[in-house]
Amino acid sequence: MKVLKSLFALALMLVVSSVSAQNAEEIIATYIENTGGAEAWSKVNATKMSATVNQGGMSIPVTVYNTKDGKQAVIIEFNGQKITQMAYDGTHLWTTNFMSMKPEKSSEEMTQNMALNKNDFPSPLLNYKENGYEVEYVGTETKEGAETYKVKITQEPIMANGVESPSISYYYFDTENFVPIVIETTQMGQNVNIVMSDYQEVDGLYFPFAMSQAGQPFEMSEIVVNPEVDDTLFAYPGE
Repeated sequence: MKVLKSLFALALMLVVSSVSAQNAEEIIATYIENTGGAEAWSKVNATKMSATVNQGGMSIPVTVYNTKDGKQAVIIEFNGQKITQMAYDGTHLWTTNFMSMKPEKSSEEMTQNMALNKNDFPSPLLNYKENGYEVEYVGTETKEGAETYKVKITQEPIMANGVESPSISYYYFDTENFVPIVIETTQMGQNVNIVMSDYQEVDGLYFPFAMSQAGQPFEMSEIVVNPEVDDTLFAYPGE
């Protein structure tokens, strides 16, 4: 009898696990379809996002470039100057020192973690199966006043203080529109909470135009899909 009970319990666990995985896959598939479709997303080679951020009562313009081959640049306009706050050219992750106004390379560990993002453009949800990521439906939860589906995604491990750590994110999908409104993740080894809203259509794809990260709001003024991008925006100028 104990053997039968154990087998029943094991079977039940397998069924629950299968249902959870299937639910997660369906939620992600619906999100991709609702925001433009997998085929349209696969044709995105780069994005340019223009936003403003309020810092100490000042409205600072920010432009963020991302490319399919993993390059990234965050450029701010401050006191009439364009300053590269962070950039990755495929080899070097670097930033501008605000005291010296000179470029500085980031640590090898941070650079290695940034290189992993190449698989995740424009979203780690788009090709999660091909990249070997695991997804799991966790349940429902209220976030930002809305009922959401909570989905866990496990990606390649990252390095944090010399130790390999699991890279786990939680996506909270609005149950009505199946779009993420909150993401709990890690960036550069730090826990980050991202809130998204005001999804708008750009060339047949839907992007959030209002975001906040670690409580810092960003208001998008424009998102350009497949803009012309000069590689010098990413290149480390010290070599």
